[in-house]
Amino acid sequence: MEEQANLRVTSDQAPVVLLRDSFRTAKRIRVARVSGAAAAPAHRLVLANVRCWDAQESLFSEGLRAVVVEGETISAVSEDAAAVVGAAAARNDIVIDCGGMWLLPGLCDAHVHCTAVTADLAGLQSLPESLVTAGAAEILGGMLLRGFTTVRDAGGADWGLAQAVDDGSILGPRILFTGAQLGWRLVLGTGGHGDFRGKGEDCCACGAALRGIGRVCDGVGECRRAARDELRRGAHCIKVMASGGVASPTDRLTNTQFSLEELRAIVEEAEAAGTYVCAHAYKPSAIKRALQCGVRSIEHGNWLDEECAAMMVERGAFLVSTTVTYAALRRDGVKAGMAEALVAKVADAVEQGLASIRLARSAGVTLCFGSDLLGELHQHQSEEFLLRAQAGVTPVEAIQQATSNCARLFGLEDVLGAVAPGRRADLVLLSRDPSLDASALAEPQSSVRLVIKEGLLAAVPGGTAGAALAAANTRL
Repeated sequence: MEEQANLRVTSDQAPVVLLRDSFRTAKRIRVARVSGAAAAPAHRLVLANVRCWDAQESLFSEGLRAVVVEGETISAVSEDAAAVVGAAAARNDIVIDCGGMWLLPGLCDAHVHCTAVTADLAGLQSLPESLVTAGAAEILGGMLLRGFTTVRDAGGADWGLAQAVDDGSILGPRILFTGAQLGWRLVLGTGGHGDFRGKGEDCCACGAALRGIGRVCDGVGECRRAARDELRRGAHCIKVMASGGVASPTDRLTNTQFSLEELRAIVEEAEAAGTYVCAHAYKPSAIKRALQCGVRSIEHGNWLDEECAAMMVERGAFLVSTTVTYAALRRDGVKAGMAEALVAKVADAVEQGLASIRLARSAGVTLCFGSDLLGELHQHQSEEFLLRAQAGVTPVEAIQQATSNCARLFGLEDVLGAVAPGRRADLVLLSRDPSLDASALAEPQSSVRLVIKEGLLAAVPGGTAGAALAAANTRL
């Protein structure tokens, strides 16, 4: 009989590190078990003495709980932690004493670009695909260390990168991608946001793997074909550019893009495939047009007005705010590789973004967490929590926006967003109560103590304690 692993995680241990090797090995052992090549039964994982987030009540449990994980799924949340630990000892399960810390469902970011390894998006075209893949792996690993276990890539990732994460070849959050190819495979119109050609360039802007700049389409027929092809390639949803943007050289933020007929055609194709459309949109004119055509998710929405907010509530649309990217670009965008003229387009987008969040909250719009960072600016992902606090978002609301709200947007509310039986075992353990202080999520380097993805240990404290946890992974 194997010796039971009774392990402990404390707030004073070293910062968390990724368990790339043991996670990958554990994933392969699981595949072998499923295929029958490895017959040994998996042990359960028990997280003892935790304060669990109750997604229905939006608060942490008063007493300490024990969370039982079997395979990729949470099988039980018990108030009788002592009894669960006793039963685990008899089964020789893996028990981790969490010392009264706070357990959240894994965080979600609904707007990332994990292949944007530089803020110079036009220059991204010339980078070797191998280099972009390596950079994307580092970006994804950083997200996981911050507690993000699911991200929606809003232009960049493809099925191959998502599959590499799923099989453990790359350790990072689960990727729900909005378009195929490892480039900016969004659906956009000629000269619109995402078309990074300058005024003197006449080359094709159709996109290319890893270093592409967009999928340009014009006319209802081309839009339908593009949407169908991206869905065929495995897209979670379709992303459209409904307005101008910061990073493209020949449009303005005030531009509206696509005709109503084109937008409706794209939405129709997405709905026919059982999914939805998210739309990059800044100004009220672009937001209204997108909502009128059936778009489910408004990305950015910095200049949201009362009429748009009312429309969003009426239609059940989501707002994915990404204020941190404008703050980071305004501060360090040129250093990160973006042209000075493009950084200047940020202007007052930070202040407008905060105003948009305030208006959305007061109107009852469902907000989701997003970051939209580029290149070296990805390190600022968690600072979005502090910016939202400046706009009046409470710590409890911030938790909801990065967990259950995102799960609903993704159509995965029965899978993600809660610490409950039957949900996927994506979990993050914190040394501070995030329902009282936004900094607990905004400063992951000091507060994140454990990250679990699909029931496996993905990030643990460094040093001796982490080595013992890593060894336990292959028994799960």
